Amino acid sequence: MIKILCIGKIKETFYQEAIKEYMKRLSKYHKVVIEELPDSTKQKEEELLLKKINSKDYNIVLDIDGVMLDSIELSNHLDKTFLNHSNITFIIGGSDGLTDKVKQMANFKLSFSKLTFPHQLFRVILLEQIYRSFKIQNHETYHK
Repeated sequence: MIKILCIGKIKETFYQEAIKEYMKRLSKYHKVVIEELPDSTKQKEEELLLKKINSKDYNIVLDIDGVMLDSIELSNHLDKTFLNHSNITFIIGGSDGLTDKVKQMANFKLSFSKLTFPHQLFRVILLEQIYRSFKIQNHETYHK
């Protein structure tokens, strides 16, 4: 299973529709669950996230200072990770980012860019890249 732990709710309909579409596409390949936690102070968000992070999962935090991978490298990383872990959890912080304590729970720190993205948009980007990863692993065509 792939779990996405994230802070905040998706308010805009167009983001909701994009997420719904990628969740539908992903259902062909893998079970994906999104768990939304409420926006709060950074400290409260830390408490909520730490309660939800399972140390037995392979935990990936999305962090601007993490490792940058291209789509093929991400696909390979996920594929290899599933050989030893049945669950991968992606952790997306709120507008103030993640605390060091949450980052320390990670098996891997992943950066998509040095740019800062709105967390609602980033959820769509992450789902698209997970979908692309499965397309790559299955040698299926997908636009470049």
